Amino acid sequence: MLLAGGMTCSAATFYVTIAGLGGEPDYEQRFAQWASELDSILKSEGRDAKISTLKGPDAARANVRTAMEKIAREARPGDVLVVMIIGHGSYDGVEYKINLPGPDLSAAELGTLLNRVPATRQLVVNMTSASGASIDALRKDNRVLITATKSGSEKNATVFARYWVEALRDAAADADKNETISALEAFRYAEHKATEYYDSQKRLATEHPLLEDTGKGAGVRTPSSQDSESLRAGALPVVRLAAAKAMANDPRKRELVTKKDQLEQQIDELKYRKAALAPEDYKKQLTALLVELAQTQEELDK
Repeated sequence: MLLAGGMTCSAATFYVTIAGLGGEPDYEQRFAQWASELDSILKSEGRDAKISTLKGPDAARANVRTAMEKIAREARPGDVLVVMIIGHGSYDGVEYKINLPGPDLSAAELGTLLNRVPATRQLVVNMTSASGASIDALRKDNRVLITATKSGSEKNATVFARYWVEALRDAAADADKNETISALEAFRYAEHKATEYYDSQKRLATEHPLLEDTGKGAGVRTPSSQDSESLRAGALPVVRLAAAKAMANDPRKRELVTKKDQLEQQIDELKYRKAALAPEDYKKQLTALLVELAQTQEELDK
């Protein structure tokens, strides 16, 4: 027992965040912003957190390979690997790819890179469009896999990434109140928020998040220990809650978080109405919202 405890305490967690191509200025900014938020949250994890954040031009396929190969050399079996992917994905009926600057990265290639990392506890959170098509290539024993969509045919931009980031900083996501957000808790929080978002907008949901942690399933929306799904996800910690607790105790920070969420929703609503607006009017409204969103995030980061 003492040996097991010592291994747990000394284990490192390797985090890799990848924010791919946006295709449009608002997506470019939001993908990069979510990656930056994750970077800030993860840096509160302390000296045992080893963080690689790749966004914008830095999120090229070659850089992803370099980051993963470095982890493969450094990680030990007792360590944890967490890979979080934000952006657009594509599926041609045969192969899923993450859209990156330059050549795209296929799920099969990412799976090979992950398999070379000796860390026996792994979490992959693929928050891109069409991400459900990556399940077959990425699932493996001792790997928790989360996707924003249930299949490759759900090709619209997703909101799951926004709520995944929110889950890692919101104490409300800590359902068992143990001061840690597990992969299962973050999934349940983000899945609920995404569903709530589409309901509030009275829109047909274009994404249905899935969790797979048995190494052989197709993924489920409502994980249950009765069918073995969620056992590994519930036992895999993603972040500790010190930063979230500090924010919860600061009324001004809480107000800024609420404002940020409202701005994100306004941007989504504007994109939904894009076809009904004159191009210049759309651009003007979008620019104003993006500037205000960036200013709000700046205040949050202080």
